[in-house]
Amino acid sequence: MSSNFDKFQKRRLISSYFSVVLSVFLVLFLLGVLGLFIINSKKLADDFKEKIAMTVFFKNEANDSVIKAFNTELKRAPFAKSFVYVTKERAAKEHTDIIGEDFLTFLGENPLLNSYDIHLKADYVERDSITKIESSLRQNTMIEDIVYDKQLVNLVNDNIKKVSMWILIISGFLTVIAVLLINSSLRLSIHSNRFIIKTMQMVGATKSFIRKPFVTRSVKLGMLGAALAIVALIGLLIYVETNFPGLGILEDKALIGLVLLAVFGLGVLITWVSTHFATQRFLNLRTDDLY
Repeated sequence: MSSNFDKFQKRRLISSYFSVVLSVFLVLFLLGVLGLFIINSKKLADDFKEKIAMTVFFKNEANDSVIKAFNTELKRAPFAKSFVYVTKERAAKEHTDIIGEDFLTFLGENPLLNSYDIHLKADYVERDSITKIESSLRQNTMIEDIVYDKQLVNLVNDNIKKVSMWILIISGFLTVIAVLLINSSLRLSIHSNRFIIKTMQMVGATKSFIRKPFVTRSVKLGMLGAALAIVALIGLLIYVETNFPGLGILEDKALIGLVLLAVFGLGVLITWVSTHFATQRFLNLRTDDLY
């Protein structure tokens, strides 16, 4: 009979440990995914911004020396990430490829202009910054026109601000949920040992002495759950990098390491704090209140 009871207690203990590790793993994995998304969201937003091109058209009077001088100016410009010179002949060929017929045959001449396609650095793809750049470039008398999608620039910046705000709100909400879930699992684990806690207290054990084994055990379970979450996150990163190499998700290894370290730290911190207060609660209860 005693053997059966011991087996039952052992199974219940293992089940309790498993539920704690599982809850820690799932919650920290979700938080880790959110953290990785946050550090890569700016990169993705910047990549999208830098794909918006500003096209500078030159007058027909602009000779090679004017074009070369502008090229040199762009190389020195802090706002230019990349740029390419497009001759009007090349532009005509690209238009022909798009529409499927040679429009020069019935126009008789090439109406297009030589131009530069400039991709700005992400920090400069803002309403005010891009307007200042446009005004500065227009001071060149050989420039005929400057074209870029103003509506797209405004739309991108407005949406990025909205998305960033919602990411912060969701991050805070999930962090609170994470703490509550892990705390709940640990409190249930401590609750099953409330009589042991009270018995140790009644025979003269100090509160710190009673808390120590429970806190140590919970921290170890938290470390195990966090380690599993880190392994799963690394696996997710490798999967995304393998299938979507263009995202360059593994480029910023320092920030990725920081997120993984934060996940491990949270696993230790939350389990330590939750177990400390859970055991303290039962230590402060009267014996009659345990039932």
